[in-house]
Order: sequence, then C-alpha cells, then structure tokens
Amino acid sequence: MYKKALRVAAFGLAGVLTLTGIPAVTYAAPVAGVFQPAESAAVDTSPLSGVSLCFSDYMTRNEQDVKTADNQTPVVQQSDATGKGSLKGEYADIAIAQVDNYVNIRSEPNTDSEVVGKLYNNSAAKVYKTVDDWYQITSGTVTGYVKSEYVVRDNEELARNVSRRVATVQTDGLFVRAEASTESDKLGQVPNQEELTVTDESVDGWVKVEIEEGEGYVSMDYVTLSTEFVQAESKREEEARLAKEEAERQAALRAAEAAEAARRASRRSSGSSSSGGGSSSSGGSYSAPSGSGGSAVANYACQFVGNPYVYGGTSLTNGADCSGFVMAVYAAFGVSLPHSSSAMRGCGYEVSQDAMQPGDIVCYSGHVGIYIGGGTLVHASTPESGIKYSNVYYKTILSVRRIF
Repeated sequence: MYKKALRVAAFGLAGVLTLTGIPAVTYAAPVAGVFQPAESAAVDTSPLSGVSLCFSDYMTRNEQDVKTADNQTPVVQQSDATGKGSLKGEYADIAIAQVDNYVNIRSEPNTDSEVVGKLYNNSAAKVYKTVDDWYQITSGTVTGYVKSEYVVRDNEELARNVSRRVATVQTDGLFVRAEASTESDKLGQVPNQEELTVTDESVDGWVKVEIEEGEGYVSMDYVTLSTEFVQAESKREEEARLAKEEAERQAALRAAEAAEAARRASRRSSGSSSSGGGSSSSGGSYSAPSGSGGSAVANYACQFVGNPYVYGGTSLTNGADCSGFVMAVYAAFGVSLPHSSSAMRGCGYEVSQDAMQPGDIVCYSGHVGIYIGGGTLVHASTPESGIKYSNVYYKTILSVRRIF
C-alpha cells in the first residue's frame, strides 16, 4: 500500500506542493489542481535510527498494465488560498483512474515503452494532451502516458467522490461544538495538527467535521482546509518504499524482541512471575506484555478495557486519549509511536481492510484504535465510555497500519 500526502496551496495563479511526512519534497505548480513536479523527488533511503515508526507510507503492488484487487491508495492534498470551497476550474483536465488496482504509466504512448510509474485506482492526474487513445499525464512526481480507457476525465462528481475534504487543526485543544456557535455545547476536543474529515461547509465561518463523539462544528479561524486526492508512484519511489518498509518492520520486531528479552531477564533475576504490568486507580492488576507480534499487542491492549479516557493522557491505567492509548500499548513492546491519531496514519505500512490482523492500528477521522480480530476494535473512545470495544467498521476507516 502506498499513501503519500501532498498539499497544494494556491496563491493567485501559482502554488506549492509540499510532501508531508518523511522525506519532505517540494514541487512547483503553475495553477491550483495541477500536479506538475518542478524536479524529481529525492527519496531518503538512509538507514533507520532508533525504532520510531513514522516513515513508510506504502504497500506492495504487482507489475502489469492494469492490476486487480486493492482498495487502498496514495494520497494527494489540494487546498485553496482562502480555505473556503473549491477553486474555479479545479477539476478541469483532471483524470481519475478507474481500475481494480493500478494502471502503468509509460514513457511513450505505446505498451512497448518503459513503465515509469503506477497510477492507482481512484488516483488523480492532470491531463496535458491526447495522443490517439492515450493521455499524457502528470501525477505526483510521474509524467508519462496512460491508456484513456482506464481513466475518467473531467468528471467533477467522480473527483469529489474519490477525494476527502480535510480540516487541519491549527491550535492546541480545539473544541468541537454541537452547533456552529461558541455558545453551543462542547461535543469534544481535538489536538493541534489533527486532520478531520469535513462533512459540511455551508455555514459561514464554520465547518462541520467528524470526530469520535459524532459530527460537530469548528471555527474556520482555527483550521485550514484541503482536499485529499490519490496520486501516482514512480518506479524509484516504489523501490525505495519497499526497502524502507521491510527495514521498518524488522526494526519494530527487533525492538519488541529486545523488550521481551529484557522482561524475561528481569523476571529471572527477581524470581517473579510475568504478572504486575501496572495497577489502575481502582487497584486492578495487569499482565505484562508477552511476545512480539500483533496478537501479543492485541491481547495486552484488551486488559485495559474499562479504564478511563483522559484528553492528552497516556496512562493505560489512569487515563489515556485515543492516540495516547495506542502509543502506550506499543511502548510496552519497545516501539515508539507519535501521540497523534493523524500522525499514526504515516506509521508502519498500509494494509487493506480485508487483510486486517490483530495488532493493526486502525485510523479514523480524529480517532485511532487497535484491531483485535473478529471485526472488533479496542480503543480509548470518549470521556463517557473510556477504553472499550467497538465494531471496527463503526465509522469510516481512513487507513489500516501494520507495525510488525
């Protein structure tokens, strides 16, 4: 799986595309909505340092002109200067891939030419010209040709349907209100840089967003708006991504195995059992983590069900918020994750929803949890419900990330 976030900020007739995450790459765009790179991306393939896992954003794909069966894709973000609505002509000459997996991008308009990249299903590309039954396109860092039969051009409805409107929080502890008023009840609270799915922009000065507690409003004074599209991956990016993914997976496994070895050594030296992983405020005791795989992560996480939710918290016993809960669970296995549900969308590597396994991190709009199998999620939900179980499909899944 490949997920790479780009933001297009438009200033009059010029803009800048900035790749967020690691590595950071900047592109020039002559008009908003045009995915034209100023130069080739420099992909960082340096060795990993430590075991902090927020690097790879991709998943393996196979090779041929049109591939089948994968419903996850890379991401491009597009935003206007005012943050209010779509730009005029935003979808002009934009083509959306409509294939089961991906279509190859070729250097010339024929199937004998070199494959220079892959345009994934529902991904966006700028069309420059038509050559027979081929389009010359640019998407992400890739410029080349695709067969016109595999993309749909100039369809604003489709483009809107395959994109995601996002509000990025620009202040600490932003309140989400039940109604579009500062006098309205507080529905929930979200941290700085959280990326929330926008569901309505019809109220002047406010946008409705989706959070764990439901849909509510945030003031436009404290968020910036963008639109996520999917984009292509070059051959060089794919090769670097595969190598980095494997390196990250191995680093996480080594960290978990080292943590387990240290626990065993500590038990041997003290003559204690494997119990005693901590106590809750109510006096309950918990088993220490055991093992180094996803199932071990899921099993460890489940014993904290019933403990409290605390905004900004990272304590499995005395209170954690959603990302604090996931972070603390993985920390027990020697793996460092960020205290941010949005940032966790860039950790480990992407897997499709139908391939979810226990221990996978499931990301939603403004929320995150741990899959434990059987269609069930464990997560720090709300102050009212605390850490609990839910159906993993109880709301729209944005990404599934695997650490081991």
